[in-house]
Amino acid sequence: MGAFMLSSRKRKSVLDPRTKLLLILTITSVVIGGGNGGIMNVVKPALTAMPLILFLLERKWKSAFLYTLIYTAAFLGELLLIPNVQGFLNFILVACCGVFARFMPGIAMGIYLVNTTTVSEFMAAMGRMHISQKIAIPLSVMFRFFPTVGEEYSAIGDAMRMRGIRFGGGKPAKMLEYRMVPLLVSCVKIGEELSAAALTRGLGAPVRRTNICRIGFGKFDIVAAVICAVSFFALILSKVCG
Repeated sequence: MGAFMLSSRKRKSVLDPRTKLLLILTITSVVIGGGNGGIMNVVKPALTAMPLILFLLERKWKSAFLYTLIYTAAFLGELLLIPNVQGFLNFILVACCGVFARFMPGIAMGIYLVNTTTVSEFMAAMGRMHISQKIAIPLSVMFRFFPTVGEEYSAIGDAMRMRGIRFGGGKPAKMLEYRMVPLLVSCVKIGEELSAAALTRGLGAPVRRTNICRIGFGKFDIVAAVICAVSFFALILSKVCG
């Protein structure tokens, strides 16, 4: 109940949920599918910096730091280590650095969407876009599932530390057993409870659901939409001209 109340009092995000979804689509399409050279040398770094800027605007300092650290390490590894390493180690570095450098911006935008959007805001956005409840309800359940699993894992970790079971405690097998088994059981239970809660709130009713949550486009949404439009145009142009 405390976590729910905290979520319900969350301050309004700088972006509309629909704009966040558009940014996720744009970043994953352009950063992963776009080539190198030409205008893409400007577009891809700009899109890569978008999650960092949004984390800073939302005052998510830890997320901003971790994103910068992971992406910088992957980028430097791709730039400096891969050309100087041969054999199997080169293959491992290409796989790891390449995946993180290309997928990390999209993953970061997904984390930003989940952490800065309430279920009410998300359902209001799905209603405005006329998305079927067959899609909206599972996604709304997902919005609470992953944060709740994170809270459960943290609670299990606290309980294990109280019992002296940790990586450095000489009991690695017990650490895996006592952490993973309760977490798997909790995941199943959380999924069932969230599904029941969604149905109790009337998300599966055949009538149109009302929502008191106010969403709308602002100046930041306009800027983000322009960036997305320019990025897609640059991607199409690079494919045609390339």
